[in-house]
Amino acid sequence: MGLKKAVSGSTRLTIVLLGAALVLPLGSAAEDARRPHEDLLKTSNEAGWYGGHLVVSLRSEPKTLNPVTSLDVSSREVIAQMTGDLIHIDRGSQQTVPALAKSWKVSSDGLHYRVELRNGIRFSDGTPLDVEDVLFSFKVYLDDKMHSPQRDLLMMDGKPIRARKVNSSTLIFDLGAPYASAERLFDSLAILPRHLLEKDYEEGKLVQSWTLATAPDRIAGLGPFRLKQYLPGQRLILERNPYYWKIDRNGQRLPYLSEITFLFVPNEDAEVMHFEAGDTDVISRVGGDNYDVLDKSRNRQALQLHDLGPSLEYNFLFFNLNEKLPAQGADLARKQVWFRKVEFRQAVSAAIDREGMSRVIYQGRGTPILTHVTPGNQLWLDRNIQYQPRSVSRARDLLKAAGFRWRPDGTLQDQSSSPVEFTILTSASNAQRTQMATMIQQDLKDIGVHVQIVSLDFRSVLDRVFQTHDYEVAVMGLSSGDTDPNAQMNVWLSSGDDHLWNLSPAQPLPWEAEIDRLMRKQVATLKFTDRKRLYDRVQEIEAQELPIICLVSPNMLVGAKARVANFKPVVLEPHTLWNSEELFFANDKRATRQ
Repeated sequence: MGLKKAVSGSTRLTIVLLGAALVLPLGSAAEDARRPHEDLLKTSNEAGWYGGHLVVSLRSEPKTLNPVTSLDVSSREVIAQMTGDLIHIDRGSQQTVPALAKSWKVSSDGLHYRVELRNGIRFSDGTPLDVEDVLFSFKVYLDDKMHSPQRDLLMMDGKPIRARKVNSSTLIFDLGAPYASAERLFDSLAILPRHLLEKDYEEGKLVQSWTLATAPDRIAGLGPFRLKQYLPGQRLILERNPYYWKIDRNGQRLPYLSEITFLFVPNEDAEVMHFEAGDTDVISRVGGDNYDVLDKSRNRQALQLHDLGPSLEYNFLFFNLNEKLPAQGADLARKQVWFRKVEFRQAVSAAIDREGMSRVIYQGRGTPILTHVTPGNQLWLDRNIQYQPRSVSRARDLLKAAGFRWRPDGTLQDQSSSPVEFTILTSASNAQRTQMATMIQQDLKDIGVHVQIVSLDFRSVLDRVFQTHDYEVAVMGLSSGDTDPNAQMNVWLSSGDDHLWNLSPAQPLPWEAEIDRLMRKQVATLKFTDRKRLYDRVQEIEAQELPIICLVSPNMLVGAKARVANFKPVVLEPHTLWNSEELFFANDKRATRQ
């Protein structure tokens, strides 16, 4: 999280303790580093060097630094470094662990969580964290005017979670209904600084707060790093948070790195070029072809590369089924007649060559999928759903059953004799999804559908999908922050902010209502086998109705320079920087060793 810079934060002092040099902020931060009243969390990582500047690439600029409203991957990647949560999902073990909350207890009925905050914790501007900050944060996330993507996670049986103060360091969270894996919902709910955001909230301006143009001293958080500088179109720089609440096994305050720079690049190829040239130190979510290129220079370039197997990312195509259309939406409304026919969606799905996508786009390092639960999520995958390879004949049979016919030249036409054609919207900065759109364009020629591709910058894609609804078909991807079904509530509830194909419907379709019922029931079901049965049914409805047409899930392919120590990439987001506070440059003479 945190961002606001302390008055003395730019000055560093080297202190020698037991023969080992320690770099600490000068002034109050140095004095506070060993205050006994601080409940600091001790890690077990390899002790490292202080100093060093880690450079990481992003394929698009963040849209915001506001954790309440952020949706895009780039924003979340940066915000994760600046924020802290009460209870955290350890990305390595995938289990919940203490964070800003040093402990918690659950009532026997599972409806009440008693949470104890760490003492002496401060935001990155030096302001103490207290219970009021937590109460304020949950008030904001639950405010429907904020349109926060986290809000759905905090609703149980239509009732919001209630946070109440017991004393200066203790809260009780009352759940409106039983909630499976409830401690996991606290993960990634960034605790907000009331002293900086309460005024904006009261004036109705919080949604516009913490833009990229906000001065660093107006942003503060509880993560290992804080904002230092933003250069539009170039980079965003974070600096070490001197008040961070973790220490290593030797008792030295984390993080080790002095700075993390996020370098903005236009696409993956440019990202790989920067990595090979030594401009960046870490690379994440690489495609199979680029991974093979890097693998050939692994020893020469001193790289560490990791193929973690199937990821949680699912790429998909979806049709615009929104009820609210742009002003000039007559043609789109006409095409929605096709899109709303399940046989049409099934035909398009049957005509797509997913194996070809895996082979061509990911060099075989990917898996064809039919639902959003990928093989990377072994615990929740519905193994009863049988994968079906491409079948043009099945696609044509489905189209015939839906009333479509073909002209002598092979063009598909609807019942009014209009040719079936549409545009696919995709992000120009994502080479893999652009390739997917191109391959879909070729595949659909075999059933007489003419497709054009519209590639826009990522921000414009998000604007069209979420705001104006000015698109016909789109190819996008999502990656869950957790393996648990509750992490997908925003997507699958018809009221969810990420219900991409049909945002804010006046009345959900019958199968959407059934998914609503199943998702809400699994949330309140505490027994795993019963939850699994409910979530399997969600996947089966998805595979039948195809609100999104899932395509392929790439393997998680990542890399770093060999000298980046404590590098432990994982399948869950953030894949490479989840333990950024522990990263350091091995044998870096510019840094100071513990």
